Amino acid sequence: MDFSTQTSAPEKIKTAALVVGVFAEGVLTPAADAVDRAAQGAVRAAVKTDFKGKAGETLVLRSLPGVAAQRVVLAGLGPQDAFSPKVLAAACRASLSVAAALGVAEAVSALAAVPMQAADVRSRARLAAIAAGDVTYRFDATFGKREAVGRPKLARLALAVERADAKEAEAGLREGSAIASGMSLARDLGNLPGNVCTPTYLGETAKKLGRTHKLKVEVLDRKQIEALKMGSFLSVARGSDEPPKFIVMRYEGARQKPAGRGKAAAPGGPVVLVGKGITFDAGGISLKPAAGMDEMKYDMCGAASVFGTLRAVAELGLPLDVIGVVPTCENLPSGRANKPGDVVTTMSGQTVEILNTDAEGRLILCDALTYVERFKPAAVIDIATLTGACVTALGHVNTGLFTHDDALADTLIGVSRQALDPVWRLPLDDEYQEQLKSNFADMANIGGPPAGAVTAACFLSRFAKGYRWAHLDIAGTAWRSGKDKGATGRPVPLLTQYLLSLS
Repeated sequence: MDFSTQTSAPEKIKTAALVVGVFAEGVLTPAADAVDRAAQGAVRAAVKTDFKGKAGETLVLRSLPGVAAQRVVLAGLGPQDAFSPKVLAAACRASLSVAAALGVAEAVSALAAVPMQAADVRSRARLAAIAAGDVTYRFDATFGKREAVGRPKLARLALAVERADAKEAEAGLREGSAIASGMSLARDLGNLPGNVCTPTYLGETAKKLGRTHKLKVEVLDRKQIEALKMGSFLSVARGSDEPPKFIVMRYEGARQKPAGRGKAAAPGGPVVLVGKGITFDAGGISLKPAAGMDEMKYDMCGAASVFGTLRAVAELGLPLDVIGVVPTCENLPSGRANKPGDVVTTMSGQTVEILNTDAEGRLILCDALTYVERFKPAAVIDIATLTGACVTALGHVNTGLFTHDDALADTLIGVSRQALDPVWRLPLDDEYQEQLKSNFADMANIGGPPAGAVTAACFLSRFAKGYRWAHLDIAGTAWRSGKDKGATGRPVPLLTQYLLSLS
C-alpha cells in the first residue's frame, strides 16, 4: 500500500472515502466539525439519528453538499476521556474495512490527527499504517484462482494532518508501512501448509530476502550442522525425510544513517533474534491428538517473526546490527525419531533426557542459543510457539515474556504497549529448575505439568548464560483458530518497535 499525507482542509479533499472521527455523545473531532460546517450540519444530523459514536462503530454518508469527498465515513471513537492508541487502532481498522468493502482504491483518514496524551502524531500515524496493512492482507498463495480470495482494491491511504505535523506523520507512516510489510511476510510463511513451507523452503526464502533487502545469508545443511555438534537439534530432525536447515541472516546497519533519522549508531554487539522453525509438529513418538493437528504448521511462527522483523528493519534502514537465527526442521514419528528416554548431547556439551518428544522446540532452540554466543551479542531474544501451558496461563492476548534481566524486561514491556502487541512477564525463579532434574542426564526436557511454560523457559535459560537474554512464548498469540484461522504476524510489531527504540 502507498502512504502519504494530506494537509488540505478536510472538506476540500477530493477522495473516494474520507474518514473522520466522532466521539460518544455526538462530540465531533475537528475534521468532522469542518466537514459538518461545510455540509450545513449534515454530520450532526446523522449523529443525532443514526450514530452513537461507540468505539468501532461506522457510518457512511454519501455526496454531502459542500464536501469534495465522494463519501464520508464516520468512525466512532468512544468516550473522549477514554481515547487511547488501542481505540485509535480499532477505529482505523473498522473504518478502513468499510472503505475496502466499498471497493475504493484510495482513501483519506483524519483519525491520526486526533490528539491524545498517550501517543504523538508519529505513533498515531504508525498505528494507522499497521491497521491498513492488517485490513488489506489476504492469503491467496494456495488458491487455484487467487481472484476468488477477494483482495481489496484499497491501495493508497493518505493521512489528513496539520501542515506542522506532516513530517512526523510521514515518518510514522514509513515505520508503520515497514512493520505491516514484515507482518505480511510472517503471516504468509505461517499460513503456508507444511508440504510447501519446508525447512528447505525457509532456506530459499532467506536467500531471496537477502537478495532483495541486502542481507548476508548463510543456510547450513545437515553436514554443517553435524560439524557444529548440534546433537539436540539433529535428534529432532531425524524423524523426518525433510533435511534440516540452520539459517543465519545478517542485517548490518550499525554504520548506516537511515533517511529521516539522527546520527548513525556507534558499532557494538548485534541484537540476535532466534526463531523456532518447526515447519510441522506432529509431536514425534509422543504423537499429538488428531483434532487441530493441522494447525501445527504454525509451529514455525517464531521463525516467521524473525523473517518479518528483518524485512521491516531492512526497509527502515535502522542504524544497528541485527542477526536472525532460525533452526528449522520437522518433528515427525518414524523408525529414526527420538524416543522417550533417549539422551542427546547438545552443542554446549550438556546432555538432555528426552521424556516427551513433543517438547521439541526447546531441543532445537538450545543449540541455536549456544551458537549465537559467537556473535558477542548485545541482547538475544528467542521467539517460539513453545508451550500449550502459556496459552492456558495467558490465553490469546498476551505473549509470555521470560528473562532474568529486569531492564530488558521493562524495555520489552514498554515497547509492547507502544506497539499494541502486549507481553506479560512470567517468573523464572531458580526453584523451578528443580523440576528439570534427571537421573540419567544433566537435565530432562520437561518438568511435568506444573508451570509448564516456566520450566520450558528455565530449560532455555541454561543455554543463555553468556549474554542478555529474553524468551517470548507466542503459542497463544501467533495464530487464530476457528473461522478467523490464520497467522497474526505477532510479535513483529513488538520486535520492530524494540529495535526502533534502540536506534
